[in-house]
Formats: sequence, C-alpha cells, structure tokens
Amino acid sequence: MGKVYDGIDAAMAAWIQKQPVFFVATAPLAADGLVNLSPKGTMGTFRVVDAHTFAYLDMTGSGVETVAHLRENGRICVMFCAFEGRPTIVRLHGTGRAVLVDDPGYEAELAPFGDAAEIRRPYLRGVVRVEVARVSDSCGYSVPQMDLVAERETLDAVWSSRDDERIARYHAERNAVSLDGLPGLAARTTQPQLPPAC
Repeated sequence: MGKVYDGIDAAMAAWIQKQPVFFVATAPLAADGLVNLSPKGTMGTFRVVDAHTFAYLDMTGSGVETVAHLRENGRICVMFCAFEGRPTIVRLHGTGRAVLVDDPGYEAELAPFGDAAEIRRPYLRGVVRVEVARVSDSCGYSVPQMDLVAERETLDAVWSSRDDERIARYHAERNAVSLDGLPGLAARTTQPQLPPAC
C-alpha cells in the first residue's frame, strides 16, 4: 500500500542516497509536446538537501530536455526503485530550476557535492534544484531484483578527454534547444557539428 509523507525523512534520505540510478520526468506545457524521461546514474551526484528539497548534478548529455522544461514550467518528478532488498518505489514531485554554470549562485549549489562535483566540473552544465511538493512511496513488486555490476566509466572518460572549447561547441550545437524547440543552454559559439557523445 502506497503512502504519502510530509517530507523526506532521515530514513528515506539514507535509502535514496544508496540507490545507483534514478529517473527524471518532465514535460513541456504544449499538449503536443514530448514528455521526457531520463535515467540518471553515478553515485554521489544526488543530494537530499532537507525534508522538502533535493538537488542533482546536471552533466553534459546528448539532450537538454529537463533544463528546457524546467525553464518553461518547473514541473518535475524523480523516481527511485529498489532493485535489491525490500521492493519499494519512491516518487518526489516538485518544482525545479536549473542553476547553470554561468548563473549567480552556481558555486554555492555545487559545494555540497564535494569530490563528485570536482571530478565532473569540466563538463557539468549545472545543478538541478527541486522544491518538493509531494513525497510518496509504493510497492515495487513488479521491479526485478538486479545486481549492480559496476558503474560505467564512459561518460567521465569521454568528457574528460575534451577541452573547454570542444565542450562549449557541443553545448551550442546539441544542447541549445529541446526537441520541441524550447530554449536549453545559451549558445556560446557556432562551430561545425560534432558527433554525438552518446
């Protein structure tokens, strides 16, 4: 039986921090707009700030849907699933904003992530911060039990091998607008297109 909570308590926060993957859902306001659902991994990149706030590192990727949707309307839902232990699903609904690398307050948002942020700083796009309006859980009976073999090192390896100029070009070419044409990252340069990173 699912339950709605007053906020993210200490036990739930500890469970969340141990999960190796979470899923982020956002959507534009347009009725014919594309709903986006993105898996996020990499331990240490998600933080419960307090009972009604969480944040995660927004790393460079092949799309910019979450950032664009948050800029337009702020609606977001993050879901965690237990792949081992007690079958549980936790959903955090709220209103989010993307604090991008050039925005005031970016360094303050980055600070709680410590080493996880420093390792990925060259290719971080920003920090997504969410004010949580609803915290709920439900059974995860249909979620399979799975073992984590290892985290993939590909993302770090790909972006660590590129200099600032190449990353900026990628942002301008691949992350400037969403699939529906909503503003994503501000274009910083106009260079020939690069092959996709993933």
